[in-house]
Amino acid sequence: MEQVFKEVMHIMNRDYAGYKDKKGVNITVDFLNKIEQLKGSNLLTREKFVGIVKDYLLYFNDQHIYFLDQAESTINNKAVDRGFRLRRYKDYLFVTQVNNENRLKEGMFFKSVGGYTIPELKEKHLQLLNENHAEREQWMPILGLYDYGEIEDVEGNTSVFSFKWYEKAKYIPTYSIGKIDDKTLLLTISGFMNPDAIVTLIEENQVLLDTTENWIIDVRINYGGSDSSFHPLFPYLMPIEGVELADPEEKMLFNCTKANTDRALEDLNSGLDNIQDEQAKQFLHVFKREWEKNKGKGFVEFDFTELFTDTFIKGSNSPMRIVVLSDYMCGSSGDSFVEVCKKSSKVVVVGRPTMGLNDYANLVTKKWTEGFELMYPTSRLSRIDKGLGMTGKGIEPNIYIPWTPKHIDFDIDLEKALDYLSAETN
Repeated sequence: MEQVFKEVMHIMNRDYAGYKDKKGVNITVDFLNKIEQLKGSNLLTREKFVGIVKDYLLYFNDQHIYFLDQAESTINNKAVDRGFRLRRYKDYLFVTQVNNENRLKEGMFFKSVGGYTIPELKEKHLQLLNENHAEREQWMPILGLYDYGEIEDVEGNTSVFSFKWYEKAKYIPTYSIGKIDDKTLLLTISGFMNPDAIVTLIEENQVLLDTTENWIIDVRINYGGSDSSFHPLFPYLMPIEGVELADPEEKMLFNCTKANTDRALEDLNSGLDNIQDEQAKQFLHVFKREWEKNKGKGFVEFDFTELFTDTFIKGSNSPMRIVVLSDYMCGSSGDSFVEVCKKSSKVVVVGRPTMGLNDYANLVTKKWTEGFELMYPTSRLSRIDKGLGMTGKGIEPNIYIPWTPKHIDFDIDLEKALDYLSAETN
């Protein structure tokens, strides 16, 4: 474990795309000392080790970095969580989604956790939360540190609730289309990891997509993937007069160390084996070529000219109007999708800012035989140098709707979208 941590340090100070920006993160000795002390006392468990590494990575202030222990579990070697999700509103944590924890119902709220009020808990874990707005805070890692909380149910009864661990619910991405009315479609896309699924969705619903004048695209929960996955939607997203998508002032530089190249090529080869869509395959082939060509050269701007021979994209009249629903759980390629949509004159983004992960992106993975994995970004956007990064801010919507507990029982964002489309139609 000590050797793994030293390798993590090496990666974060050489291969990570933000290492030059985060040179002030010089706290490795303290963490090494913690590992040495625990090792000397025979107290260095895997769980404590993972906690130390994650504490170290917090100092890089980048939510696009993940350290995982594939052996970390207490139930049949499967990943675990608390069995529900929540969100802070003022001084309470509201249950917004229930998975395996059937003792809870959506709308209940925690008044305290581990004997601390929620404001006290926020102050105690400021670095772990590391957000500037309650809507953007992720509280589940904090609940993993405590055994109980004080909860109030929807009838106003208060009780002590003991947390349990459950096998983590398997994530099943959603790619769906449904009619809200004769004029409006609702498309739900919860990830861009499967380009084939999006192509199939378009092909199987071609007539409906071509003849419905209003679209609502829900990416409020979208775990990203590849930007190439949403390119087949461009003819629909862009207005007929066209939009210039390229920004001559914006550059994406890839840190082409030898280690990054080897890890990226492993992922790309795997992707090529599992994807059928020819356009998506072309993207991966070009990425692969650029990594191979620039191996060992440090920060390089990749040549994507053959993929984007014309960055001025013309769309169509159908649909006439599009509303994109966004929220904090939309990140990575989800960020990119919302940002591209905002360039179209026929698209309005409604909801809350996205996660804002793409200052540093294009993740690769270092795997250890002991079961540990580090996922980290290899690319960096030049906008960071102008103070225009998206970290901690996300991509802002055109129409901002604050999150409140009313969202639990009623889809306020969707109602706002329908109101907007109705007003535009009339």
